[in-house]
Amino acid sequence: MGSQESGSGGARAPRLGLDELLDELQARLDEARSTREKLGELLKAVMSVGQGLDLSQVLRTIVESAVTLVDAQYGALGVIGDDRRLSRFLTTGIDDELHKRIGALPSGHGILGELIRHPEPLRLDELADHPASYGFPPHHPPMHSFLGVPIRVGDEVFGNLYLTEKRGHGAFDEEDEAVVTTLAVAAGIAIENARHYEEARLRQLWLAAGADFTSALLSGSQEQEVLDGMLDRAVDIVDADMAVYYLIGPDGSLRGSMASGAGAARHRGVALPSMDGTVAAAALAAGGLVNLADIERDGRITTRTERWQGFGPAVAATVGTKERLSGVLVLLRRSGRTAFTGPETAALPAFAASAALALELAGRRRDAEQVSLLEDRDRIARDLHDLAIQRLFATGMTLQSARRFVDHPVARDRVSRAIDDLDTTIKIIRSTIFGLREHSEHGTTPKLRSRVVGAVDAAAPTLGFTPSLRMEGLLDSEVPADTGDEAVAVVTEALTNVARHAQAGIAEVAVVARGGTLTVTVDDDGVGMRGDSRRSGLRNLSERAQRLGGGLDARTKQPPDRGTTITWWIPLDEADG
Repeated sequence: MGSQESGSGGARAPRLGLDELLDELQARLDEARSTREKLGELLKAVMSVGQGLDLSQVLRTIVESAVTLVDAQYGALGVIGDDRRLSRFLTTGIDDELHKRIGALPSGHGILGELIRHPEPLRLDELADHPASYGFPPHHPPMHSFLGVPIRVGDEVFGNLYLTEKRGHGAFDEEDEAVVTTLAVAAGIAIENARHYEEARLRQLWLAAGADFTSALLSGSQEQEVLDGMLDRAVDIVDADMAVYYLIGPDGSLRGSMASGAGAARHRGVALPSMDGTVAAAALAAGGLVNLADIERDGRITTRTERWQGFGPAVAATVGTKERLSGVLVLLRRSGRTAFTGPETAALPAFAASAALALELAGRRRDAEQVSLLEDRDRIARDLHDLAIQRLFATGMTLQSARRFVDHPVARDRVSRAIDDLDTTIKIIRSTIFGLREHSEHGTTPKLRSRVVGAVDAAAPTLGFTPSLRMEGLLDSEVPADTGDEAVAVVTEALTNVARHAQAGIAEVAVVARGGTLTVTVDDDGVGMRGDSRRSGLRNLSERAQRLGGGLDARTKQPPDRGTTITWWIPLDEADG
């Protein structure tokens, strides 16, 4: 029995050894198959990451691939900013609703900051056990196992991959670390390619914007219209929320501003006697380009800081040199958004230089056109004086000498009227000559004569005809600026009344400064005043005159004439005082 038992046991022992050997072999085969599959997944992930050129999409692909490779429940990619904190944080595994409940994204404290301070792979079985762990904010899902790996772009640490919660309640192992480290190397190359592509794309957009800006200015488009278009273009190129352009005067003052984007209304029309304490001064002090992390709290911005409430990242570039500064372009993003990156602003100085050159060339062209226009005006004035007036004067003299030979009373009266009309015509032409020879400098307030002409021309489309205009006296030198404003307003309002009520086919305007009195007369051939309805429209004109010590006379002409004559007058000495 004993020998039989011994023999029987010896037969089973080799069989047990063979089973164990087969099990071990199967385990190794499974492990090799798993490794091969994981290598295949890694290769697919590397290829997927390397195919993208859009930086945002590349970053999203990296974190999603890492989560899949090591079977993690949560993943994140944090981009390190210039201040050594997280400037961008992309996550996967947490939906939008949970994001809102958690609140603001992390900036780089605790374990996340540990990888920023020490950019080496970090693997933990329990997050809470690490000395740098701060815990989690309210509503944050529980996390235990952790794997962090830095992503390098060349010699620069671009950011870090953070992976938590290995599925199956296990811990990340060395193989997971090796896989994610390999992916991080591929990610660094992909990020570098995407950044180069993004920089080239942005440079091309800025160059195209500069070329279009120059072309529009030199083609004769209005400068303000072109600048407004430039602001809209700049907002789109760098995904800003608002753009502001400050106009800088030769004395360093802010003489105006334009703005485009969210909240632009309160940034338009800003005028300050000095740039001190403004973002324009900060850009000038920085050599032409300054990048602000938070303009609302930046210590360099001390003037009217309330305007920047709600804005954070900003970049400002000077347009022109310190000696010939045309303006300052400011681009802004709302608080909480990412700062402007180097690739986004790399081509901005070149664009600003191109814009400065275009503005300079446009100014030169405008000056040349102004000189040509003034030369034409001088020639026209000379021809009117030498030819038209002399011939009219000669005709008037001839009629005057012939009048004594006319016996018929009606004919004599008509000759006298013709002489008076010629005299009036000569006065109108002389007034026109005087206006043509009044050369206003570019950028200054137009003279009163020019403004009255503009008011009369502006009324023509509404009237359906162009009123005649007569101006006499030293309107541009004797009439104060404030009084001139009133006179222009009276002409505008009186012609508006004619258009609304008179049904006129002719209107005559006269603006005369004589004997210390400024008189504005508007005469039409309409239906005349009909009760209080017409007089109510003259109340503003009367109040203007009374406020300046003058008066208003409005009357309907007596038949056979028809129409209304409005005479508005003020003493110039009262107005000046």
